[in-house]
Amino acid sequence: MSNLAELLKQHLDKPEKVLYSQFENDVWRDYCAGEVGGLAARWQQAFRENGFEKGDRIALCVKNSVNWVAIDQAALGLGLVVVPLYVSDNPESVAWCISNSDTRLLVLDNMRMLETIGRTLEKPPIIVCLQGGTVAPAVSVADWVPKTAGLFEVMKLEPDALASIIYTSGTTGRPKGVKLSHRNILANVKAMLQIVKVHDTDSLLSVLPLSHTFERTCGYYAPLAAGAKVAYARGIAQLAEDLATHHPTILIAVPRVFERFLARVEEKLSASRAKKVLFRLTVKLGWRMFKHQATWAERLLYTKLHKLVATPILARLGGNLRLAVVGGAAVEARISQAFIGLGLPLIQGYGLTEASPVVAANCVEDNEPFSVGRPLPGVEVRLNEVHELLVKAPSVMLGYWRNPEATAAVLSEDGWLNTGDQADVHDGRIYIKGRTKDILVLSSGEKLPPGEVEMAILDDPIFEQVMLVGEGKSYLVLLAVTQETDEKILLARANAQLKHFPRWVRVRRVVVFREPWTVEAGLLTPTLKVKRNVLAECFKKNIEQAYRI
Repeated sequence: MSNLAELLKQHLDKPEKVLYSQFENDVWRDYCAGEVGGLAARWQQAFRENGFEKGDRIALCVKNSVNWVAIDQAALGLGLVVVPLYVSDNPESVAWCISNSDTRLLVLDNMRMLETIGRTLEKPPIIVCLQGGTVAPAVSVADWVPKTAGLFEVMKLEPDALASIIYTSGTTGRPKGVKLSHRNILANVKAMLQIVKVHDTDSLLSVLPLSHTFERTCGYYAPLAAGAKVAYARGIAQLAEDLATHHPTILIAVPRVFERFLARVEEKLSASRAKKVLFRLTVKLGWRMFKHQATWAERLLYTKLHKLVATPILARLGGNLRLAVVGGAAVEARISQAFIGLGLPLIQGYGLTEASPVVAANCVEDNEPFSVGRPLPGVEVRLNEVHELLVKAPSVMLGYWRNPEATAAVLSEDGWLNTGDQADVHDGRIYIKGRTKDILVLSSGEKLPPGEVEMAILDDPIFEQVMLVGEGKSYLVLLAVTQETDEKILLARANAQLKHFPRWVRVRRVVVFREPWTVEAGLLTPTLKVKRNVLAECFKKNIEQAYRI
């Protein structure tokens, strides 16, 4: 394959094959390959009629849907370049990405989005709204896309033809546009499917936004390559209902989804001491089973407990999961232990947008939950002198869009990508320690990766969100979203999680927040990473007060 649109075209000889399901007009509706191909062909006709040429950029600021897939496939088939944008991102950031990429077409879900984004666009591109009425400068999809078209077209492309410009979240400064070719992404899909087996009988529930590269490659292109069915979840609020409706066999999500699920389970168990004890015993024995440490008697007891305790809990995830894939951020140890202990294979991977994105992953048969797994086939890794992880692979980006300085800073002439992540490699497995640029240096000269320390603290469920500060200070202060207000309790709980770190890695003060940090408040990136600089500035007075006490 030289074109990502061949992933859809391969299914058009069996047009009745169901590929997608989404909620429309109060009911779930299935979409077969022929319908998706027909919709994509109509978009291609619209592109031709409006003079779009190979290399032109189109931006999608659309919720997960069959429309997202059809427009993406239509554009890729004609050699256009897709710019995915986050619906949840702030309007100024969206407008900047549209301007920076010289987007010719912006597709939006509705006019409400245009009201916020449109105010910040200096020179609007063509704007097409998928739902509801429109006002200038937007046009409705009915007016822009013809009702009929010919066959779905897939161009033959040169090996490094640009497929997508994906803007990184940018925890500091402006986002950078990662240039990924068709070959980059196809190579990543092929390598990933050798490690994480997806079959045409599998079904997935899509939870993460398709603008997230993890979801786009692993939850869209890979299932399409394998012929698996994907249902688009309505949202976090309806996730439990959607799981019960679709009974997916594979769930791909960021750690936060599993954290919330486990928190709800623990909350319900808190009313009964007996149920809490049985849950913990089940997880403990299940973990010993996983580590091949269980005795004959423990295996027998676990079989009974699994039916009594684990099966009803896993039924809330649809009852049919054979695999959970988690990525996009580090996974707390207790989360991995809980789900694996309940009998659900949960595998962690690692990647970054600049690598299309998957670099390494565990597999069911060779799962070490405290690592991010082994490099995918065809992926080379090594550490530089300061233990930063370097990656070389067919999936590594072409560079940053119109930013040669930033490209040169991370991509060597011989193709090695500096991930910026501190790592160790043992027995072929990769262990991520944190971001190089996020290293905190105390006034004593001691250094620590805050991400690794924060993950340890988050293993205690009393903490919902945390961030360490202490650059140039004599001790560490913890910013924490928690419902507990007693600082003595919080300090004891936080430091209890840090006993395996050097003795100077201890928290001396806790600044408590009751309201969670959100994307809407500008405190998290659209991929839910903490904007460290923004939080530090926003809560500057709180931090200063903590150091005066």
